[in-house]
Amino acid sequence: MEIKNLEAKIDELIVLLDELERKQAVMSADKNTWQTERSSLLEKNKLAKNKVEAMIMRLKSLDQD
Repeated sequence: MEIKNLEAKIDELIVLLDELERKQAVMSADKNTWQTERSSLLEKNKLAKNKVEAMIMRLKSLDQD
């Protein structure tokens, strides 16, 4: 009877391990997606900052004229 209990617990652990591996794969894919999105947003932010700085410089030069 004890061997049956151990086999059942091992089977449960195998199921849990499979579930954890699936969850880890999903989390890893999400992480990659978020990193890509973050890089894209940082680049867009940098471009927007440069445009705003250029506009400020143009406004300052107009003000000096």
